[in-house]
Amino acid sequence: MWVIPPGQNAEFVYRMEDVLAVYQRPYDPRRPLICMDETSKQLLGDVRSPLRPAPGKPARYDAEYVRHGVVNLFLFSEPLSGKRWVQVTAQRTKQDWAHAMRRLMDTTYQDAARIVLVMDNLNTHTPASFYATFPPEEAKRLTDRLEIHYTPKHGSWLNMAEIELSILATQCLDRRLPDGRRLQREVAAWQRTRNRSRRKINWQFTTKDARIKLRQLYPSVQP
Repeated sequence: MWVIPPGQNAEFVYRMEDVLAVYQRPYDPRRPLICMDETSKQLLGDVRSPLRPAPGKPARYDAEYVRHGVVNLFLFSEPLSGKRWVQVTAQRTKQDWAHAMRRLMDTTYQDAARIVLVMDNLNTHTPASFYATFPPEEAKRLTDRLEIHYTPKHGSWLNMAEIELSILATQCLDRRLPDGRRLQREVAAWQRTRNRSRRKINWQFTTKDARIKLRQLYPSVQP
């Protein structure tokens, strides 16, 4: 259960309804809806080699491990087409986000007129990161191709990318991965499998539902 600080209900409701309205738009390949989120993964190596499974016996791993640092994963999901892309980076700086976004826009969505982007309002997830990374002309070009909608604070559940991150965590990241190269291979394989299956997200929660089920969040306005 999330908790909204006192006095922030109106801001929460505004951003929630904004995102829910975007989710009701019909599919438009010229203006694709992209949900973006990120997570981290600690790289862990085995101190002793695992014992392979044998008939009637599962694989066995030693509880001891060695740390090899932490990497970041940017996930982009297009829920209406059943596609997703994951980029692994060493860090999660403004520059990392800016480069990940430019790569997405200039390769996967180079023919899109504009990208409708839903994400949380982390301080690195902003057009200002383009200006901190690229020359002004390039930063303006990238910014003009985006229509950004931020999820409210304490409302990350409104981001459909969280659904994909949860699936990624259970299907791919739920094991020891010793280095970035191995992680890249595992993530790429997961991405190919998911994209071949074209698993879409059928979002059911609407603004009408929110006004009924979450009516306690709506500020009381006196006529």
